[in-house]
Amino acid sequence: MRDTNGHYQLIDRFVSDIKQGKMRDSYTIATATVELLKNIITHAEWKTAKELLSIIKEGGRSLSNSLPLHASVDNMVRRILKIIREEYISAQQNKQEEVDPQESLHKIVTSEGDDDDYSKHIPQLKSAILEHISEFQVELETSADNIAQQASEHIHSNEIIMTLGKSNAVQAFLKKAAAYRKFEVIVAECAPFCHGHELALSLGKSKIQTTVITDSAIFAIMSRVNKVIIGTHTVMANGGLRALCGSHTVALAAKHFSVPVIVLAPMYKLSPKYLCSYDQDAFNSFVSPEGVLSYADGAILSKTHVFNPVFDYVPPDLVTLFISNTGGHSPSYIYRLLSELYHQDDNEK
Repeated sequence: MRDTNGHYQLIDRFVSDIKQGKMRDSYTIATATVELLKNIITHAEWKTAKELLSIIKEGGRSLSNSLPLHASVDNMVRRILKIIREEYISAQQNKQEEVDPQESLHKIVTSEGDDDDYSKHIPQLKSAILEHISEFQVELETSADNIAQQASEHIHSNEIIMTLGKSNAVQAFLKKAAAYRKFEVIVAECAPFCHGHELALSLGKSKIQTTVITDSAIFAIMSRVNKVIIGTHTVMANGGLRALCGSHTVALAAKHFSVPVIVLAPMYKLSPKYLCSYDQDAFNSFVSPEGVLSYADGAILSKTHVFNPVFDYVPPDLVTLFISNTGGHSPSYIYRLLSELYHQDDNEK
């Protein structure tokens, strides 16, 4: 029934490319995941939506187990599963307008699952699913531009903006705002990786007045700042963030001085997962501590344990506003967005 060898070879190659660092940023990984799943849908042997859901879930479990830290992979699997369900129901009803992506809250709460088991054969289902996925790919391609277009609404003249490290979304957002406003940017360097220097260099080339500060100066400078604008790796189901290490420090300092924290997060970064106290290993990643404490300090190293985490967890009460490609949202609204993006039956694949 299934082209097991074919699509598992594609999955293995995809996982290998990510682990070897050939794909690094979330956008590239998300678009590659959608293309991979589209390929599987096109070439795998299936006749009903039930069989296809099973194939995609099986592949999704394999991807999730191999890449636990890349939430965008998991998110795209769930998004494709939702598209399959929508197209099946649409074909059943034969009326596109009867499929409401924004289900009522009452329906979400009282629903105990689908009455239909997706087992009816529908000849035109594959073409409808592939067409819907193509539309979704266009949405992914335009998500960064849609976020940047909102820059002039949130950044005003003569403001001082603080950010952390380097985020492609923040970089595009600030450059877009610079076309309409004159403002100053303070970039925390985000040691030991110091990617903040790369962002500052890029902004400087765009004639944006930029200052790089050490991470230890964040609290001291925060009283002068009007807004904090940061990117994130993942938005958790409760509105919390898995963001670059140092983000929690910035958010805490911002709260102390009542400075709004704006997070740029395209919709593909929204995850239905929560951070559990017993699940820290799957939440974070640790890299070489050489940047924190040099291997040359052998006498000290023998007496210490040095950790260099990649991510911070930022609780939702420290976030003022999310800006996605569909507009601005408060952290408390994330649950609603998740109900529109993913089907409740796919939250645990």
